[in-house]
Amino acid sequence: MNAIISASELVDELAGAHPPVLLDVRWQLSTAKAAGAPPFDGRAEYEAGHLPGAVYVDLDRELASAPGANGRHPLPDMAEFGAAMRRAGVSQGRQVVVYDGGQGWAAARAWWLLSWTGHRNVRVLDGGLTAWEAPLSTEVPTPAEGDFTPAPGAAGLLDADRAAALARSGVLFDARAGERYRGEVEPIDRVGGHIPGAVSAPTTANVAADGRFLPAEELRARFTSLGATEDGAVGVYCGSGVSGAHEVLALAVAGIPAALYVGSWSEWSSDPDRPVAVGPEPQ
Repeated sequence: MNAIISASELVDELAGAHPPVLLDVRWQLSTAKAAGAPPFDGRAEYEAGHLPGAVYVDLDRELASAPGANGRHPLPDMAEFGAAMRRAGVSQGRQVVVYDGGQGWAAARAWWLLSWTGHRNVRVLDGGLTAWEAPLSTEVPTPAEGDFTPAPGAAGLLDADRAAALARSGVLFDARAGERYRGEVEPIDRVGGHIPGAVSAPTTANVAADGRFLPAEELRARFTSLGATEDGAVGVYCGSGVSGAHEVLALAVAGIPAALYVGSWSEWSSDPDRPVAVGPEPQ
């Protein structure tokens, strides 16, 4: 099963006998707001217009737990996550399609969480809401309760120690902007730089100007040129486990499985005893 779906394919599936559950996960990184602008309100955006039948999912409250020592977007409590997914109508035997406003990061976080916890058929709308050309709806649905129960996998998840080890034994990609990796700027976390041994691979380079993923062969060529292989161990981190999920999704499109360090730089950099590398090289 592909990890992404085009808008035209989704139109056809929604008209079929077994339409997928739709989850709207619109979200913005807080630092992306213009100075003086009001906070981004994903639910208000959803209520103003969404894909017909879609249910809103709040990334900060339902796809993460409260910020703390484990980072700005730690894993959610599994019981609460499962309850939120069931309220949204998610069942193990029914397809799920997730979308956001177009950047793809939030949708990828939902995709990764559902996949890691055992859902076998979840995809991201390639290009998000901006790729959707059919009419939107303002009707808020009340879906039937789903039956999905999270069963976290033994693989696919990294903690700080495993991420540090993977940076030396395999390939650990840093999905943040290059200037944050190099330590030239750090707008959010305690200190700039990267995990020693990690390779810079900004997730923004995985998509075209319209927000859609590059073709699988181009993504595969990019990642293999950076050291990833289909059979080797590959991991990803970012600032807080959101854009990193987008890179894990890009790797999945390329046919390369990868694990996610959910705590990412927000967790790593919070401990002054952990080493920090700066500059353009992994070190």
